[in-house]
Amino acid sequence: MAEKIDRAVGAAVTVEVSGAVATLTLNRPERRNSFSDGLVLDALTAVEQLIETPEVRVLVLTGAGKHFSVGGDLDSFAAGGFSGNDAALETSVRELLRGTQLSVQLRESRLVTIAAVRGACAGAGLSIAAACDLRIASDTAVFRTAFLDAGLSGDFGGTWLLTRLLGEAKAKELFMLNEKLDATEALRIGLVTRVVSDSELLARALILAEQLAAKPPLALRHIKQNLTETTPDFLLANAEEARRNVLSGRTADAVEAATAFLEKRAPVFTGR
Repeated sequence: MAEKIDRAVGAAVTVEVSGAVATLTLNRPERRNSFSDGLVLDALTAVEQLIETPEVRVLVLTGAGKHFSVGGDLDSFAAGGFSGNDAALETSVRELLRGTQLSVQLRESRLVTIAAVRGACAGAGLSIAAACDLRIASDTAVFRTAFLDAGLSGDFGGTWLLTRLLGEAKAKELFMLNEKLDATEALRIGLVTRVVSDSELLARALILAEQLAAKPPLALRHIKQNLTETTPDFLLANAEEARRNVLSGRTADAVEAATAFLEKRAPVFTGR
């Protein structure tokens, strides 16, 4: 069994590493894991550190307590929010963009990312869940864009991500009508990969993570890159796909996969 290692990053998140799998937990349960500056900075720092940890290949992102995250802390907006900031507009935009690198890293880094969602998943919380490669939901999960009724238009990449995941019509419906989605409906529209009982959520997410961690690492990374790139140019996408496939096929892992199949045994991948 892989050794489990707890890593201290900041009070607002916890990180546990077990072999090739890391679990990052948003840790403000008393505030339903709403986004404070500290939580965002701690989460981003943790993800950046994990990206620089070669042995970690899969990340499970979840929330402490009964909820994944309700997104932005409305207390700060009630106190003035962006309008209470005397900084120039572009300065405030740059500050926000620093935090939203969390979504960028979840989506575009080499880590394969899984959001394990229970309870409320709203606003920027929904955005970071959408930035993950896969989403597994508890039967208690409730999804909501939430921005419009808070007088906001969206951040952490949510409008772009949900349009890409679900299509423009469904994304507009979710953002403009701001209706709640339960786990069953989220599964039906393709927002989540599967729905499990609440008591099984983290265990099932970790099983999925271990399954992915057992795949050929370089090929898995190349598949993520193929699927993440957003170029509308099919010729360019096709060329990049071909290049990565040849690179994958030249690895020792590709030889091992074929050999293990022919020998009817489980493969042992080394990432080379």
